[in-house]
Amino acid sequence: MHNLEEVELIIGNSGKNFSGVTSITIQLLSYQYKEINLAVLGSSFIPDEFNTINFYQFIKLTKNKLSNGKYRIFFTRRNDEMIQGLIAKYVFGSKIKIIFLSTAQRNHTRFTKWLISKMDSVISTSKKAASYLVKEPDAIIPHGVDLKRFSAPINKEDSWDKLNFPGTLGIGIFGIYFIFLSWDININGILASAGVLGVVLGLAAKDTVSNFFAGIFLLADAPYKEGDYILLDTGERGYVKKMGLRSTRFMTRDDIEITIPNSVIASSKIVNESGGPNEIERVRITLLVSYGSDLDKVRTLLIAIAEGENNVMENPKPRVRFREFSDHGLKLQLLFWIHNPEIRGVTVDAVNTQIYKQLSKNDISIPFPTMNVNLSNSLD
Repeated sequence: MHNLEEVELIIGNSGKNFSGVTSITIQLLSYQYKEINLAVLGSSFIPDEFNTINFYQFIKLTKNKLSNGKYRIFFTRRNDEMIQGLIAKYVFGSKIKIIFLSTAQRNHTRFTKWLISKMDSVISTSKKAASYLVKEPDAIIPHGVDLKRFSAPINKEDSWDKLNFPGTLGIGIFGIYFIFLSWDININGILASAGVLGVVLGLAAKDTVSNFFAGIFLLADAPYKEGDYILLDTGERGYVKKMGLRSTRFMTRDDIEITIPNSVIASSKIVNESGGPNEIERVRITLLVSYGSDLDKVRTLLIAIAEGENNVMENPKPRVRFREFSDHGLKLQLLFWIHNPEIRGVTVDAVNTQIYKQLSKNDISIPFPTMNVNLSNSLD
């Protein structure tokens, strides 16, 4: 180790977390140590073979000039290191010259600009970094790369795969991480704050976020489009008037506009009555006729009723199906098609009305459940 009394260069090392600044300091020490007597102010992450001093030792060491009458150099990279140097120089009277190395390619705060203005000398590592300084630096000295230790891989894809990082995403994440480190920003605090903020925002905007993502999924999945006539298992029925990222607006058959959050729609069963290759819809009307009824006559009546309704399509033709023998009668089903699901209600009403009238007119009875109750009085 060097004799502390003859230390010419003191390097600031105020960072408590390992950062890009710390890494560069360690990498350069082995070279600088051979060329000049030096010590490091702060021992964090510094190998044992190098001289490290605390702030008290720093003040004590720099109280006087070197034996040759020259000032010691205090080399800084961070704001708090510049502050340490200014306190030592102007409060304790340290015989030092403070040098600041500027690497940041971004605008400095007013406080940082003021600190830089108090430096005895300023060095920049690139023209880009120098362009953000108020005054031109005294020198521009680019960072170097030790080619004996670092070299480009022969096969970049193989080298990257060995790191087990997720492709270009990993590069982006590490790039952002090392940018923060180079600026000496405590990323742990940012991540912790972001986590807390995320929880708070998540709780506060849970429904909004849920509706937003549901809206995106609905737009991507496209179970319906504007103008379609749909039925939800929640009971809402109508045509889609407007689709948004947060909600969807419907117009019901009562001409009432309702707005339903997308999260509700996304979790519901959706029946798109306008879906398929055509917008036409098949309508089923189920009815019972009494046992002993003339089925052929009933079929003819039902088909005639359907064909006589203006809203019923001619093709496909209406048809009647005999479904089952029920407890109270013969179960039949009239099937016909309409042009638009929106007219379903009025069409069913008209057809049902005619069915009742025609069955009554032709003495075909519609059975209904009955119960026989026998009452008996017994005297003891």
